Amino acid sequence: MSQLPHGTYFVSGIDTDAGKSYATGILARMLAEQGERVITQKFIQTGNTGRSEDIELHRRLMGIPLQPVDLDHTTSPIIYRFPASPHLSAALEGTRVDTSVITAATERLRSQYDIVLVEGAGGLMVPITPFDPDHTPHEYLTIDYVAEQHMPLLFVTSARLGSLNHTLLSFEACRARNIEVAAVLWKLYPEGDPIIAADTRAYIAAYLHRYWPQARIIDIPKAD
Repeated sequence: MSQLPHGTYFVSGIDTDAGKSYATGILARMLAEQGERVITQKFIQTGNTGRSEDIELHRRLMGIPLQPVDLDHTTSPIIYRFPASPHLSAALEGTRVDTSVITAATERLRSQYDIVLVEGAGGLMVPITPFDPDHTPHEYLTIDYVAEQHMPLLFVTSARLGSLNHTLLSFEACRARNIEVAAVLWKLYPEGDPIIAADTRAYIAAYLHRYWPQARIIDIPKAD
């Protein structure tokens, strides 16, 4: 039985260095080994030119070459050179993020695969557009896109000190926007203090049981 029902999922995490790319690639490999037709997509890639380094990492972890949907940029529809939040990276190139391009690419992937894992850029509150005090809403954040697209969330966290706070803050934001948390991707490395690890995992499990009882915790092991 697959660890996830068929569909499209958004992968986010506690911060920029949460290990989203690694967790996305490992989960994709796990799902493929279960017989699922799975592909990953990068929501918005910054700090690259020509090709998404995160997609390349996903494929290495999956043990497969770049796919046709990688080569034609369906899995990385928006790439900016400057390594920053999408709103800033876009502005430095004299443009704004057009999320319709991302949505159209995701739809093409949905038609070809059972499961699509869309890896975000940074955390859930990362801005997609600049803050504009003259217009309402003043801001458009990653979490707003996830809510609009009705994508269940896969949230990357770990046992490191401070991750529980960041995880709960993200969960509160999801609850405010009626976003379903489908699973927590629990990184098993670095292991950290075993007492903190056990308590953090137990607290997250209890929180999920209360607000998203269908959600599960999926262990993400270290790559071989």
